[in-house]
Amino acid sequence: MFYKRSLLLAALCFLFAGLGASAHEVSADEAPFPFEPLQMFDFPARDFPITRYGARKDDPKATMKAFEKAMQACNKAGGGRVVVPQGEWVTGTIHFKDSCLLYLSEGSTLVFEDDPSLYLPAVHTSWEGTECMNYSPLIYAFGCKNVGIAGSGTIAPKMDFWRTWFARPEEHIQATRQLYAMCSTGVAVEHRRMEEGKANMRPHLIQFNRCTNVTLDGFKIRESPFWTIHLYLCKDAWVHGLDVYAHGHNNDGIDIEMTSRAVVEDCVFDQGDDAVVLKSGRNQDAWRLATPTEDIVIRRCTVVQGHCLMGIGSEMAGGVRRVYMHDCHLSDAAYRLFYLKTNHRRGGFIEDICMENVTGKSVRTVFEIDTDVLYQWRDIVPTFETAITRIRNISLIGADCEQADAVYRINGDSRDPVQGVLLKDVHIGKVNKYINESTNCRNVVTDNVVWDSFDASGTEFLLNGFAPGI
Repeated sequence: MFYKRSLLLAALCFLFAGLGASAHEVSADEAPFPFEPLQMFDFPARDFPITRYGARKDDPKATMKAFEKAMQACNKAGGGRVVVPQGEWVTGTIHFKDSCLLYLSEGSTLVFEDDPSLYLPAVHTSWEGTECMNYSPLIYAFGCKNVGIAGSGTIAPKMDFWRTWFARPEEHIQATRQLYAMCSTGVAVEHRRMEEGKANMRPHLIQFNRCTNVTLDGFKIRESPFWTIHLYLCKDAWVHGLDVYAHGHNNDGIDIEMTSRAVVEDCVFDQGDDAVVLKSGRNQDAWRLATPTEDIVIRRCTVVQGHCLMGIGSEMAGGVRRVYMHDCHLSDAAYRLFYLKTNHRRGGFIEDICMENVTGKSVRTVFEIDTDVLYQWRDIVPTFETAITRIRNISLIGADCEQADAVYRINGDSRDPVQGVLLKDVHIGKVNKYINESTNCRNVVTDNVVWDSFDASGTEFLLNGFAPGI
């Protein structure tokens, strides 16, 4: 009887705590598609400092355990903030529970030890668009609701060990072959064990996987083992005021993948790879999950360096639609300002994408669509199944760039040509190589696309970021 009463009391406490929860709206009325305001969860005013649960600045295992206990207590109480106090705290992986906000106090630095054993056992995650079991992301949430990270502190993982995995030795190539084959032949995710042997598949820094109502607000990031922020199969996300720097290999800034209804605003990204990226999975995995990335607004963001201001793909087999980026700025250099990339293995679609009122300093190409981007996979893995990507209704309206090697390039696929591209009110100060190079595309409209000078013998574009551009 006492046990039943205890369960009832706990359930009532949780219910009453939930009744007191409130939300705030994040609107995007300017979007060229219907966008109902996000109803973002307001975390209850309850703090669970990690020091209360045994965290010690010089003991990553003790601090990792403290995070686990603090998340449990916060969740059991109905939600609140798991607080990282001022100072430098070394830890291993952090896993979320519902209704928990990881709060980084002013002057705090969360340092992740670069010991792979701290990120085991393996979790359900992904590698470049393919689902697998792998080392846990350093910060990880799976199937959670009402979660997030906020505060003015810093996330700064140690990188000495992870850098040794930047290269692609033969063992890593063999593991990627195996994962590709398992995806293509329908092997269950739980049997795709990428943490075993020498696969050397680095973990994400932050991954919210299958989560609802995600808040990322105000903190700083300094370096990442792999993709920096990954919103994967999520619904309703607000990303605000972040300061992100990561110039290692595969260091995308934010990857929004198979996710619906997100606003990214007032952030700064300085990346060794793409900056703001829309993805939706690779090949058969994406077709199985059948979840497009859709209804995304990116506004008032700055990219210092990166491979592009906004990129879509190349993992986009589930489809990407209704994306609007506006009033963003490239302050240094990128390979492309606006880049759509896919290949004949992806299928899916890219449609109703608009970039508007953007500025940039130096790029190789202002606007580019390439349907033959296979990177290293061209030769190391076969084509199991051909599926052509449908690309429709893509717009760049109001862009100003100081210099570019080329204005636009469209490399469509003859089996389903790109259709419906609008380039309007685009100004480039100096063009160094060529104006446009387009094949297999229809209904391409240019309106007031102008440049001040053209010199085909100009200096070739160079980017001083880490990863090579393709």
